[in-house]
Amino acid sequence: MLRKSLVIGLGLAVFAFGFSSVSVVADSRASVKRAMSKPQYRGSIVFKAYCALCHGERGDGVARATKLYGMVNLVIKPNTKEYYNAVVREGGASVGKSELMPPWGDELTEEQINDVIAYLYGVGDPVQRGEAVFKTNCILCHGIKGDGTGRAAKLYDPPPANLTRSNKNDDYKKMIITYGGKAMGRSEFMPVWGEQLSKQEIEDVVQYLRTILVIPPSK
Repeated sequence: MLRKSLVIGLGLAVFAFGFSSVSVVADSRASVKRAMSKPQYRGSIVFKAYCALCHGERGDGVARATKLYGMVNLVIKPNTKEYYNAVVREGGASVGKSELMPPWGDELTEEQINDVIAYLYGVGDPVQRGEAVFKTNCILCHGIKGDGTGRAAKLYDPPPANLTRSNKNDDYKKMIITYGGKAMGRSEFMPVWGEQLSKQEIEDVVQYLRTILVIPPSK
């Protein structure tokens, strides 16, 4: 889903700015590929697709399907790699937990399993979750460091914002991420992420953005 969205976005950029931008698009794809080389970022996508429905986006057991499991505790607690490996591959019964936790070993690839295990170590931390959201959705334009120097940044006028020096407060950031740049009187190239990201993901990415500021955040 993520890769499909990126390909569509890159294709529109080429159409809008001409075929001379093809090299920029190629660089952009390479930039995204490098960012996605870290297992925890890929694991965040696996977690969202397979695990969040029951365990919740924060791993706190608060999710749409929670009430289906009665008194079963669906909170993901800190544990060892061996434990995560067993419970993901072989299901809850393999570690003395609920048999309602299914074995994913036959459905997920080896890479997906290793990636989601890497993500589980930070699932309870909003900043780490937010970093995963940022680096799987925002770096193409805003750059790996959030400084507005993403590979596709040169395609846009005005260029993407330097988020490390933003003077906007958290509420403003939530709004522009949710509703897009045009709705806020800013660049129309800033997408409406509220159509793709959940409220929790937006909250998390705003928490992460606070950590990359090189100036104090405004109140």
